[in-house]
This record gives sequence, structure tokens and C-alpha cells, in this order.
Amino acid sequence: MKRVPSSCSILIFFLALFVAIAASSEESPPSIYDVLSSHGLPIGLLPKGVTEFSLDESGRFEVHLQQPCNAKFENEVHYERNVSGFLSYGRIGALSGISAQELFLWFPVKGIRVDIPSSGLIYFDVGVIYKQFSLSLFETPPNCKAVDSDLLLSESRVIATTVSKSQSRKFRYEIDQGDIKNAVL
Repeated sequence: MKRVPSSCSILIFFLALFVAIAASSEESPPSIYDVLSSHGLPIGLLPKGVTEFSLDESGRFEVHLQQPCNAKFENEVHYERNVSGFLSYGRIGALSGISAQELFLWFPVKGIRVDIPSSGLIYFDVGVIYKQFSLSLFETPPNCKAVDSDLLLSESRVIATTVSKSQSRKFRYEIDQGDIKNAVL
């Protein structure tokens, strides 16, 4: 005896088929590079090797890399394993996890902004100044060379200690010369 499928079985079959097709045709979620681009920022601000990222409705983002690494632009840039900040159109604020090298010193990058995209310039806030770069340096995500962040930190501490001692000697000299007003200022 031949069994005829019931209308309920046929309906379930087509419903399951529809769900499977809909699930497979959904767009994949945007990458961090898509998010940067949609916010008027170059995709090369972050290196290759992003393993995960999140972005909430307030603009706070977190990016996770496989390991701390350095990339070479005009200067050396260091990325910690976790990078975070607040994203808005044309800028990243309250940034942490990125440092830029100038001469032999490392400065934390506190923010990044593109004021006028047609100017071809991007600005990095390193605390006391804004460092200006060409946008073309950041057109593609750079390769990033793994580094031991503990070694980088210890080298920075040695440099900071040396600079601090040098400033202390200058302060001591000015006090010894009787120029307390300039020593304090």
C-alpha cells in the first residue's frame, strides 16, 4: 500500500526548507573593518589578525587580537591584545591599547580623528600633541609582528626612569643656583 504524505507533513517540509534557505542567505555580520569604513575612518587603523570585536549602541567598541603586535607605518605602532574606545563618525575617542613610537619613546594614542576626509590627513592624539599622518598610510590593514609586551613595557620604564632622573638633576641644579621660582615652574 502506497502512503500519501499528509498536507501537514508537506507543510512542515516546506517550512523547514524555507528556514534553511533563509538562514543560509542571511548576510554575515559586518567586520570591524566594515564598521570603521562606515564611520568615515580608514580600515588600516587596525591590523590584520582581529579575532573578535564588539560594538554597542553608545559607540563603545572592543577589538581582540591574537597577540600584542607592532606594525610599521611612518612610525612604529604597538597594539595590545585588547584595543577599546568610543567610535563616532570620523573619530575614535577614549582609545586604549594602541601606542605610537616617536624617536625612542612610546606614547599612548588617546584618540584618532579625520576632520576633513578630502584633506587626506588623519590625526593621532598622543596626549600633549596631535600627530598628523597621511590617510593613505592606513588604506589597508597592516601585517602585525608579534612582540613581547612585557619587554616593551620594561624598555619604556627604563627610558622613563632615565628622563625622570635627568629632570630631577635639572631641578636640583636650579635649586642649588637659588632659582627656586624657575625650578618650581
